[in-house]
Amino acid sequence: MAAFIITRIQTGDYDAWRPMFDQDRPRTREKALVQRVLRSVDDPNEVFIYLEYESLEDANEARGRLVGSGVLRRFEDTHGPNVLLDAD
Repeated sequence: MAAFIITRIQTGDYDAWRPMFDQDRPRTREKALVQRVLRSVDDPNEVFIYLEYESLEDANEARGRLVGSGVLRRFEDTHGPNVLLDAD
């Protein structure tokens, strides 16, 4: 069963944030099957990160690495990472 992580971040400066994101130091995207970064039309510094994993176990492992890394503490305005399943 596929599982997903969705995180919203107010980056403050997308152009400065993106190279750090691309490095993926916490290895959050290591097992991701699909990854998307979406920018808000109203505020291009607000991003939504969508990751899809093969299993709930992979998504929870990735979430644990991301939270444990402290990377998200750099931002005052975040929501997530949220681990989600399809609502069939």
